[in-house]
Amino acid sequence: MAEKTIAGKSIAVTDEGYLTNTSQWSKEIAMEMAKEDGIDLGPKHFEILEYLRKEVAAGESLSIRKVGKSGIADVKELYQLFPGGPLKLSSKYAGIPKPTSCV
Repeated sequence: MAEKTIAGKSIAVTDEGYLTNTSQWSKEIAMEMAKEDGIDLGPKHFEILEYLRKEVAAGESLSIRKVGKSGIADVKELYQLFPGGPLKLSSKYAGIPKPTSCV
């Protein structure tokens, strides 16, 4: 575990950059994390991030297929919004733990 300054705040993160405390999440932190990966978050991104946070808070497990069936974005759009690993990246930006389905 490491400390990282994100959006002017000292945040505890895992070695892969996931927040260790979901309560430290904010939209500003998400935007800065995504910007480091070359992604500018827009309204559709935040709809997905909020959906992920709600699902995890409810104790639900996540998969790309489940997010694709949420009605927010289909699987193809998820790959366009979060290229290179839609569930892995969106979970990271949502401030939730890395899903077990991600390698």
